[in-house]
Amino acid sequence: MPQRPLRADAARNRRLLLDAAAGTFAEYGMEASIAQVAARAGVGKGTVFRHFASKEYLVAAILADHLDELAATGTALLDADDPTAALLEFMTAGVERQSVDRSFCQATTGAVRGEPQVRAASERLAKVAEALTDRARRQGAVRDDVTGHDVVLLISAAYQVTAPLQSADPALWQRYLALIFDGLRSEAAHPLPHPAPGRDQFTAATDAGG
Repeated sequence: MPQRPLRADAARNRRLLLDAAAGTFAEYGMEASIAQVAARAGVGKGTVFRHFASKEYLVAAILADHLDELAATGTALLDADDPTAALLEFMTAGVERQSVDRSFCQATTGAVRGEPQVRAASERLAKVAEALTDRARRQGAVRDDVTGHDVVLLISAAYQVTAPLQSADPALWQRYLALIFDGLRSEAAHPLPHPAPGRDQFTAATDAGG
């Protein structure tokens, strides 16, 4: 049976809760509680649960939102004059989102990936990534065997590889995204935009437990 559309006031309240939850999880990670979300939204916990049956369902809704926002960014780049620059801009937007949102990577590797709304949003994102990749392939700028799914996975890889050093060097992901993107190119490598981490940064990250 199709789901009835929300009334305007109910839709506004749901959006308010989603925005409050997204901000809370971005700041504190997935360990944040529903009580913290409710406090940020200025409502009681019961109001949150009236809209979202569980914390997992709320997280799934936020993740689907994030994926759709990245897909919208990619869609807007499909008409760009330079397909290669558009693909890099898309990947940059994806890594940048993860670098400022503590919950994004946690959610994408969690059980909520199996939720129908998340699967649907993931499929939409993959289609946009494939369209961007195909434009760059046809331009002859990236390898013929690179796919949109490769691109989506590499977006996460660029963030994950630098996550332990995030506190010491928040912009380090730029270096590794450039390395990854040069690996996609069908031409010679390009200069990296960020220096390699030094011994002191590795030591600090180890001392802090990652």
